[in-house]
Amino acid sequence: MNNYVPPQKKWMVRASIPDEIESELAGYPEILQQLLYNRGIHSQEDAEIYINKQGSLHDPFLLMGMEKAVNRILQALEKQESIVVYGDYDVDGVTATALLVKALQAMDARVRGFIPNRFEEGYGLSKEPLQKLSDESVDLLITVDCGIRSWQEVDFWNGLGKDLIITDHHEPREKVPEALAVICPKQKGDLYPEKNLAGVGLAFKLCEALYKKQPFAQKQVEDFYDLVAVGTVADIVPLTGENRTLVKAGLNELHFGKRLGLRSLANVAGISIEKLNARDIGFGIGPRLNASGRLETAQMAYDLLMSEDINVVGKLAQQLDDLNRRRQEQTREHVEKAECLLAEKPEADIIIAFDPEFNKGIVGLVASKLVEKYYRPAVVGQIEEGQIRASCRSIPEFHITKALDECADLFEHHGGHAMAAGFTLLPENEPSFRERLESIAKRELGEMELNPELIIDKEIRLEEARPAEIFDALAKLEPTGQTNPEAIFCSYNVQVLQFWPVGEGRHLKLKLKAGGVIYNAIAFRQGHLKETLPKFIDISYTFDKNSYKGIEETQLNIRDIRPSQIASREQCNETQAVE
Repeated sequence: MNNYVPPQKKWMVRASIPDEIESELAGYPEILQQLLYNRGIHSQEDAEIYINKQGSLHDPFLLMGMEKAVNRILQALEKQESIVVYGDYDVDGVTATALLVKALQAMDARVRGFIPNRFEEGYGLSKEPLQKLSDESVDLLITVDCGIRSWQEVDFWNGLGKDLIITDHHEPREKVPEALAVICPKQKGDLYPEKNLAGVGLAFKLCEALYKKQPFAQKQVEDFYDLVAVGTVADIVPLTGENRTLVKAGLNELHFGKRLGLRSLANVAGISIEKLNARDIGFGIGPRLNASGRLETAQMAYDLLMSEDINVVGKLAQQLDDLNRRRQEQTREHVEKAECLLAEKPEADIIIAFDPEFNKGIVGLVASKLVEKYYRPAVVGQIEEGQIRASCRSIPEFHITKALDECADLFEHHGGHAMAAGFTLLPENEPSFRERLESIAKRELGEMELNPELIIDKEIRLEEARPAEIFDALAKLEPTGQTNPEAIFCSYNVQVLQFWPVGEGRHLKLKLKAGGVIYNAIAFRQGHLKETLPKFIDISYTFDKNSYKGIEETQLNIRDIRPSQIASREQCNETQAVE
């Protein structure tokens, strides 16, 4: 893989909106009609919800186990029992822990949060911290963003004579652990309409149910929307349905800057809290909150969200920013190391890289970078103290957790989603694991031509584009993210007037001409094209606004560049219409 050639993207241009849907959405501008149709919005009613609805959509008591969980928590409040919220060390888990602890504190609960140390205790429930919590006379344990696959640990806690409530959004196995209550919309028989809530979303639904049963004047569920937005966006769950409406409400809450920790973190990231959007969370806030759990412990991120002391949060925000810079550098080094390990298998269907020098806190990020670069599922792990701890990232064509399930007898622990997973493996099982997973990947992917698809919303003629109307339509798509992507357009036969490399040659700045109109553009991570860029190109891109010295201008953010194929556009077998 050292002789790297970027995988060629398959342009998939969306089919034009049908006449009957166009009539149904007639109240909206033409370009917005197409964008809504592309996102599955086919009626006036759905469009109204998509554009205007905010906050919670469904009754939390539709979740299986919710009634039982709420009654047990209210009993703990009445008896002043000791409660611990047991979370995870990623942004979803940390925000979920902070949310539920804050919500219960407002109800005068004796409650505290506990987030395991990634490097000492690993992911999810483990017996050592459970025993310690029992010794500290904890009466009720509530998990957030973990627990759904922890049968042995749940049995251990039950054996200590304690009660446990699980809230977890991960995929359960056939049988769920025997906790007092299990709240997971993906478990069999659960009727909750939104199956894709993040862990923080489920913590919010539990909070919502508690406040419905026993309202408290000092806090409202709306006060926690900001934490839901941060955790949901950072966990890359689908930004559709209730996830979208919760994030939309959360962004509005964030703009007020009431949570000091998030305001300080936005400040060190150079983000205006008043204009913060989902992309800012994904690329600015989320990575900084994640940095402490990846390199040290997540306690720093948790303390930032919990503190109401401006001096404390200012110091913590700066420390998280520093940690994030370290994390970025380590990620680059690890990717280079992984690529050296891969040299022997340049045509592999799946990337597997294990090494003692890897930091297990960032192996997931390394796997993501490898997937992005090579468009193959990737497994990256650290070998240490008789164990391999690995993270996996995948592509839509390969369900990584189902693949791991076929190797379940080899693992100490494993679990995850279709696109991301993790496991713990004994080194003596590594050869069998490699052989089996590579065989599964060959079976599933071996006959496929693996190239990333670039879904394009609409072809437009740049010389006829009306940026003001386009930006207005784009604003109505927000918040965008997983399965609700930002709008991508394409234009053909655009003339390159000038181009020059920036960012140490990694990126290209361009000046383009379409008809008599000139546009400035940026092509990130496409600096390799500087030697071969033709005079006329076809481009896929998003519309951005770029501010420089107080002047704001339209800028095209180019996703892909190809030599112009205007003469044979209809015959081009790589540009297809998709429904």
